[in-house]
Amino acid sequence: MANDNELPDNPGVIAPPPLIYAGPLAAGLLLNLKFPMRFMPRKVAAILGVTLIGASVALVSQAFQRMRRAGTNVNPTESATVLVTEGPFKFTRNPLYLSLTLFYAGVATLVNALWAMLLLPIVLFVVNREVIEREERYLERKFGEQYMKYKRRVRRWI
Repeated sequence: MANDNELPDNPGVIAPPPLIYAGPLAAGLLLNLKFPMRFMPRKVAAILGVTLIGASVALVSQAFQRMRRAGTNVNPTESATVLVTEGPFKFTRNPLYLSLTLFYAGVATLVNALWAMLLLPIVLFVVNREVIEREERYLERKFGEQYMKYKRRVRRWI
């Protein structure tokens, strides 16, 4: 077990972020099967859902590409080797979590599942508190002033 002087070289997130999103999304979709509650017209839901999913795929592709090109780990349970500030990281400090949020919202919208959408704020609370805040503390320790300047310049989400 690491003490205060030898913290692990990773953020210590509570769970893989895709699982944090997947569990409530699955629960919301199952609730929708049992107790359907639509929240918008079907045609609008289809167009908006596909658009959100497409934006999610484009964003995650760009972010993964930038992180791999920089030579750092994409997995938040592993150590960061470099601070990535280019590509989508110029506009959001968390393009991967933003893409997961867009994907979640896209699927929930496409299926027109109000239950899933009602669970999204809980997911965002957990991601903010148990993933992003831990990552930010870790990146502050690891990259110091370089990260602090980046943090002042770029928003957490958008």
